[in-house]
Amino acid sequence: MHDDRTRVEARLRRFTRERLEPAVFTAYQPLTVEHWQVPDEPVPFAEAVGQEYVPTEAGWTWGRAWSSTWFRLSGTLPDGWDAESTEIVCDLGFTSELPGFQAEGLAYRPDGAVIKAVSPRSHHLPCTPDVSGAVVVYVEAAANPDVSDHFRFAPTPLGDKATAGAAPLYALGTIALARRDATVWELLQDVRVLDGLARELPSDSPRRSRVLHGLGRMLDVIDPDDIPGTAAAARAVLAPLLAAPAHASSHRIVAVGHAHIDSAWLWPVRETVRKVARTFANVLDLMDRHPEFVFAASSAQQYAWLKEHHPALFARVRERVREGRFVPVGGMWVESDTNMPGGESMIRQFSHGKRFFRDELGVETEEVWLPDSFGYSAALPQIVAGTGNRWFLTQKMSWNQVNRLPHHTFWWEGIDGTRLFTHLPPADTYSSQLTPDELLHTERNFQDAAAATMSLVPFGWGDGGGGPTREMLAAAQRSRDLEGLPRVEVGSPRRFFAEAEAEYPNAPAWSGEMYLELHRGTYTSQARTKRGNRRSEQLLHEAELWATTASVRAGTPYPEGELRRAWEKVLLLQFHDILPGSSIAWVHREAERDHAALAGELTAIIDRSLAALVGDGETELLANAAPVPANGAVAFGAAPPRAEGAAVSWEAGATGGVTLDNGRVRAVIDERGRIVSLTDAASGRDAAAPGGAANRLVLHRDTPTEWDAWDIDDHYRRLATPLDADAPEALEVAASADGTVVVTVARAFARSRLTQRISLAPGADAVDLAFDIDWHESQKLLKLFVDLDVHADEVLAETQFGYVRRATHENTSWDAARFEFCAHRWTFVGEPGYGVAVANDSTYGHDASRIARAGGGRATTLGLSLLRAPRYPDPEADRGAHTMRVSVRPGAGIREAVAEGYRLNVPPRAVRGARPVDPLFDLDGDGILAETVKLADDGSGDVVLRLYESTGGRGRITVTPRFDVGEWVRTDLLERPDGDASRSGTVPLTLRPFEIATLRFRRAGGAGGNGPEVSPGR
Repeated sequence: MHDDRTRVEARLRRFTRERLEPAVFTAYQPLTVEHWQVPDEPVPFAEAVGQEYVPTEAGWTWGRAWSSTWFRLSGTLPDGWDAESTEIVCDLGFTSELPGFQAEGLAYRPDGAVIKAVSPRSHHLPCTPDVSGAVVVYVEAAANPDVSDHFRFAPTPLGDKATAGAAPLYALGTIALARRDATVWELLQDVRVLDGLARELPSDSPRRSRVLHGLGRMLDVIDPDDIPGTAAAARAVLAPLLAAPAHASSHRIVAVGHAHIDSAWLWPVRETVRKVARTFANVLDLMDRHPEFVFAASSAQQYAWLKEHHPALFARVRERVREGRFVPVGGMWVESDTNMPGGESMIRQFSHGKRFFRDELGVETEEVWLPDSFGYSAALPQIVAGTGNRWFLTQKMSWNQVNRLPHHTFWWEGIDGTRLFTHLPPADTYSSQLTPDELLHTERNFQDAAAATMSLVPFGWGDGGGGPTREMLAAAQRSRDLEGLPRVEVGSPRRFFAEAEAEYPNAPAWSGEMYLELHRGTYTSQARTKRGNRRSEQLLHEAELWATTASVRAGTPYPEGELRRAWEKVLLLQFHDILPGSSIAWVHREAERDHAALAGELTAIIDRSLAALVGDGETELLANAAPVPANGAVAFGAAPPRAEGAAVSWEAGATGGVTLDNGRVRAVIDERGRIVSLTDAASGRDAAAPGGAANRLVLHRDTPTEWDAWDIDDHYRRLATPLDADAPEALEVAASADGTVVVTVARAFARSRLTQRISLAPGADAVDLAFDIDWHESQKLLKLFVDLDVHADEVLAETQFGYVRRATHENTSWDAARFEFCAHRWTFVGEPGYGVAVANDSTYGHDASRIARAGGGRATTLGLSLLRAPRYPDPEADRGAHTMRVSVRPGAGIREAVAEGYRLNVPPRAVRGARPVDPLFDLDGDGILAETVKLADDGSGDVVLRLYESTGGRGRITVTPRFDVGEWVRTDLLERPDGDASRSGTVPLTLRPFEIATLRFRRAGGAGGNGPEVSPGR
């Protein structure tokens, strides 16, 4: 019997491959093909249609990397053929099995109306001849190179148009009219589902025996010499097998049509604009033919691109959205990284995204959709809930290298205690094809089957692969209620989440971040992109603050349009393959250019706002946009600088080192340029670990097992070269004009050079380290280690609106797997009564561990990953010049760590004017900080103040506005009232640990308005 089954399976697969699949199309009529090659960047249809097209022979090779070629296909419907059963087959020369990572095309009618896309798994087009039977179609073909070799990771020049070369990449395949036999196609779908089911069932399963027996009978019934004539009879044999219902206890799957489209990755942003149009066109075509089809797409940015470049397609999307079949999800501007963006950026991802969906599509999204981001910050639940969302979905956690999250459906608890109903699809993919093996994996893998019965499966080719296909919908229809498979029903994410939460309200909880045990290198790769992000975030914070202050104090028009456009550019650049540094060279070159342009635009807003506030004059002022006083400036205001502290003294050591002392901090730097002692006067305690240094530089070999730009693997720690083992090339001491003493240490190593400036300013509580690095390494990792004489089981690392605790030990596999982690502006290492704060201006990758302490015991070392040098997908990633800053503050607590982070990232601006500027608010309390001051998004002129509790304890604060207020109200994070309005002159608040509070102040007498630039909508 076993041999009989094996023979049936082998016979079936050969028959399917050699007879059944070729029989779907019964006849072909070649089309006339002409082409026009676009000289440079893509052009719209209106420009392309009027060009001179050249006759094109079959098999013509076309397409240098990143170029576009327009093809005109023409012909006449043959006599006896009907349009309904005729399709255009358009094979652009597809080269691999992976759709979305090669050539793609978008087809147009002669009047410019979009038809659908052509891609490797969906290269058919409907045949719509005119009254004379003539067929004319234009296809915009993109010669996107295949740089998706995720198994060799070979450096490639194809990631940049400037280095990609001019050789053609593709050879045209079949381009013809083809008669399609619908019955044969349906039989093929029957066979694929039943064959796939038989492969997955146990060998002794009665159901498997019956399925194979039925397939064998089908092979006897169908005539290989007349497949179209016998296909109906063959289907009749299989019909009872397909009618057998699923077991009552079968798992339930809500299948959601989807096409995950990275907003940039192995292609530039401009190509994503076209990928979106192609995919959405395919989806709309499927919806016209399959009324049961439901498709979900995230990222307001992608809809905005469609509206701008293809308004007719966008209008069709809008109509399907009204029907509930085309479903916007996620509520974010893009599917961003969630580890590195600042807190306000994460809020704006939702405020800008949800505003677009609400204003343009009439939809209030409630489900957050982040299947592919590289781990999820513990601050997210509060941000997600505060922006009006109820549910969260990701799939990426199935990629963990070591530990498996214990649930697929659970309540996710953030750092402030907010909980969010969360689902991880047990299919372990966000691009399912709904094959029996995937469906059964979903059922078998589901970890909550004891109490829950359902999961969600996103299906469809992503990244330009075309989205769902008619074959996938056929598989879903056959799997709706089929013995041996879970029950499958195409539906919306909202339907799944509502039913799942109702069924499983007491789901277990997961507390804290969802740390991805993979892709740890994304905290460091492409340092210039990351530095640009940090700088843009800071400038947006300043621009909003000073523009708001100028609007209230001086009546200056608020630059809403400029700020909105700047925010949306920054939000796009936080996409989860841009900010993490895992895209091709083209993407990061553009990101660096865009951040530089944003710096100029935002600095101009800041300068003109401050000019309006301080007036014309020569008084020296410090404008401080940080929520804590710094350098003598008041918080959120401009005031004359106060006198600095005592002068910094320095003396040379006997062996060539130097000692710096400003009466508050004393630093001893040895002859090798290492800070071997760091003492604060208040405690008298030396923070530097005996035998270590507070600025130890180490070069590591960095050769990840797989994902080059993505990963740092733990074996890097075994391959380390200290850079301070010998004396530096130069060690010099000098004083700057403001009295700061700077020790400059210059080193050369391997193929790179590094200059470190160790500085101590009068009155400063911290030593600053500045690094200028000319970096030309390959597959190396440069780390800065701060060795501290502190015994700590954990360090604190800033995240959005708070911090998380990171173990310094490896007691469990979960602790060991977090050997590299993300931190924002500061980290803190402490023991009872004493601590040290380490701040940075652009670094995200960190590690913390215990080291041997000279004299006994263990000390703590904090590592900052300064630079990497991956080769794939950008073979020149990070090479070149870099500047970054770090500060080390001994004798600090958590509040000092927070203040140090602001000092290094939002320094006061020196301005000249006629008058100081009072802050808009007085804040009387401790530990609660004002992160954002802005005017309301709705154009009302209301002033919005966002605060958060920063220390991890319960905090009280009184907020007193220093402008005329009619009333104030607490709101959600989208500035919608979340309580009753009050006319009290002060606002008393008590916040739980890490709680975010947003206050909205209406100016007295309806004062304000945003000026002529503002409109309430988009």
